[in-house]
Amino acid sequence: MKKLTPMMEQYFQIKEQYQDALLLFRLGDFYELFFQDAEIASRELEITLTGRDCGFEDRAPMCGVPHHSAEGYIDRLIAKGYKVAICEQVEEASKAVGIVKRDVVRIITPGTLIDTQLLDEKKNNYLMSVYGHKNGLGISYVDISTGELFTTNIINNDWIKDLKDEITKIQPKEVIYYIEDDVTFNDTFLQLCNQFNVVINQQEEWSFEHEYASNILKEHFNVIGLDGLGFEVKDNGIISTGALINYLKETQKRFLGHINKINIYHISETMVLDYSTRANLELTETLRGKTKKGSLLWVLDKTSTAMGGRMLRKSLEAPLLNIEKINERFEAVTILKEDIFLRKELKEHLKNIYDLERLAAKVSYGSANPRDLVALKSSLQRVPLIKELIKDRNILLESIYKRIDPLSDIEELINRGIVDDPPITLKDGGIIKAGYNQEVDKYHKASKEGKEWIAKLEEKEKTKTGIKSLKVGFNKVFGYFIEVTKSYLKQVPENYQRKQTLANCERYITPELKEIESKILGAEEKVVVIEYNLYIELRDIISKEIARIQATASAIAEIDMITSLSEVAAENNYVRPQISKEKIIDIKDGRHPVVEKIFNNQMFISNDVYIDNDCHQISIITGPNMAGKSTFMRQVALIVLMAQVGSYIPATEATIGIVDRIFTRVGASDDLSQGQSTFMVEMSEMANILNCATEKSLLILDEIGRGTSTFDGLSIAWSVIEYISSKIRAKTLFSTHYHELTELKGIIKGVKNYRISVKEDGEDIIFLRKVIEGSGDKSYGIQVARLAGLPQEVINRAKDLLLRLEEKDIARVEGIDIKRAQEEVAVSKEEVNESADSMQLDFNSLYSNNIIEELNNIKLLETTPIEALNILADLQKRVNQLLQGGK
Repeated sequence: MKKLTPMMEQYFQIKEQYQDALLLFRLGDFYELFFQDAEIASRELEITLTGRDCGFEDRAPMCGVPHHSAEGYIDRLIAKGYKVAICEQVEEASKAVGIVKRDVVRIITPGTLIDTQLLDEKKNNYLMSVYGHKNGLGISYVDISTGELFTTNIINNDWIKDLKDEITKIQPKEVIYYIEDDVTFNDTFLQLCNQFNVVINQQEEWSFEHEYASNILKEHFNVIGLDGLGFEVKDNGIISTGALINYLKETQKRFLGHINKINIYHISETMVLDYSTRANLELTETLRGKTKKGSLLWVLDKTSTAMGGRMLRKSLEAPLLNIEKINERFEAVTILKEDIFLRKELKEHLKNIYDLERLAAKVSYGSANPRDLVALKSSLQRVPLIKELIKDRNILLESIYKRIDPLSDIEELINRGIVDDPPITLKDGGIIKAGYNQEVDKYHKASKEGKEWIAKLEEKEKTKTGIKSLKVGFNKVFGYFIEVTKSYLKQVPENYQRKQTLANCERYITPELKEIESKILGAEEKVVVIEYNLYIELRDIISKEIARIQATASAIAEIDMITSLSEVAAENNYVRPQISKEKIIDIKDGRHPVVEKIFNNQMFISNDVYIDNDCHQISIITGPNMAGKSTFMRQVALIVLMAQVGSYIPATEATIGIVDRIFTRVGASDDLSQGQSTFMVEMSEMANILNCATEKSLLILDEIGRGTSTFDGLSIAWSVIEYISSKIRAKTLFSTHYHELTELKGIIKGVKNYRISVKEDGEDIIFLRKVIEGSGDKSYGIQVARLAGLPQEVINRAKDLLLRLEEKDIARVEGIDIKRAQEEVAVSKEEVNESADSMQLDFNSLYSNNIIEELNNIKLLETTPIEALNILADLQKRVNQLLQGGK
């Protein structure tokens, strides 16, 4: 290796501190990357990999991106999970002694994006911090683009379940963590983050020490104790929040004044929805396309602002449990639903409000440009009008009214100081409005007068020289000049000094033009500097009022969400449900909010449902595939969830008892990354439901036990129903193709049978989509297969086999000769009868356990003898188990 160049020495000194990030090293108008960073960026960004002579025998791999368009490239790297360290010149080149000083000014990670162009405007971008200890978990998360900070403390034995639920709800883009002395938990936690495609950054132990984290919080929030922030002494949330703030300090390298409040919450305060439930109910995105269209959020989101959209999403992710709060929201929605003029006037003002939360964050962060401030001003002009519209309405609207600060002082400051149509950048001036500052006005006048002098000079020189094509021009390289085309060169006066020769013309300068140029450019250079400083000063004044802007932004977001819910209710003929303390769900003419919206050209068949924790606890629903069982069950869950969000619902009337959790086990899927089969996934989800559900929960169970053999699956489904009935007492909708389960009505308390009605028309079936009481006796599988397009030959063969199977057992269909089988196994019918007699079964005592019915249905002499013996042996075993159990 030769001696390194000074620039590369500087590069290596900086890169040594940021080895886990891609270092974008500013050189002139480009960000350059070197060595392995360059190879990664070249591959991920599909840009050319070149080389540079930096003192090595071989040229150093290098690639770069233009400084003015770097955001798009950075966004692509962040989306792929990389950290990006931005290294800028931190001193002016003219003042540098030797090589210009450079340093990293910011580290961008997936969880620390603040550029609104890189973010989903109606979705938060969260960075999460997790601290695990033997006595529980601390979970904190922040959206740096809005300043929202949340934390909770979890103390129980099932950390993984609660953590998974929180990650599912929060959907962080990045997680920092430290888990104390628990290898198993570490491994499980990493698998969980990988499952949700979350970027993980394990931190050093010292950043998760209680004292260090406490000091970080005291310093950031400028307090002497943490009790005022709402923490308890041994709260794990202190550690996770302190580590989170510390990580932001290290990566953002500036004070983040817009993160000025901690929202401490408990997971029991809102309805808990696990991953499977959120996915199966398609709350915010569809299962297949992972798009918003087709989700519940797609139906309910008529918000006019980005803030309102984010609040609505969060409300769907965490429905309310407090009846009083739900009813307050209902009252507000009712007022706006019934007053169409008020609703439309509010929407007219709301649609002109920009994202106040993210604008406030950019002001505090120091990245707000002049156009951001104009957007803030125009938004604040609408705030007093909205405030006046909701005055004296109801409890919730009145509380929102009180939280809205008109912020007229900030609006007036921006209106007085910033021009109405400013440039994006600060370096070209033209930002400060006339009348705001005398010195700026003086230089603007000088510049304007100078340009008038230029115009007069051009006319004077044309007249004096007789050169009609003469003109005075300007560019940034040569300044002002007099341009003369070559056909008039003989008429150029002697006092013209040649400055530049072009193909068709010559450019000149005169002493008078130089003098005017000096005045104009001197004024423009000075005014740019003055305007820049005035703008920074004005922005700093506003940054001190961030808390006020955030409070108003939150209030505006809430009124936007309520307006959206009221508009959806009015457009779709939704009704207000009654929220009850009773443990019932009683819905009349319920409809699926998404399905009816997608198929708006067809009449949606509405259905009733009634379930409680007593005589109507478990509804067993049978019917053919495609008849609508899953749609019906999902619509019940969505209606309950909408009610607890405070939204009107698609029904004619309903009474909803508060549900603490909704669980769903719907559909078949595997998890190959975890080595789990379809049936294992089904059983894992079922285990989670049975272990976590309470009598206040709503269970949506679809086709339990279908992933294994018929008798295994039937046994599991039967046992699950018994367990729910006797142990959990949860309200349950249970769809199945096991028609045998309908016989549980009258045997297990609370079981009711329902079926989806169909109409047969020859070989065709018509799905009536109506849920009626009773049990189905056919599955119509072959008809559905025909509708799906199976070859007719397959359909015909299936019909033939079905007919024969319904008449005889499978062994007889395949032509097995019973006598021959008897001879082969050397078992006689007499031996079978002797074995049956030896069991000495007490049919009367077994009747209550349904074994007598099973025995009556067994035709031993129609089976092979060895099969008969196996059946009897199995029955003997089951009888013994029953007798030992004291049944």
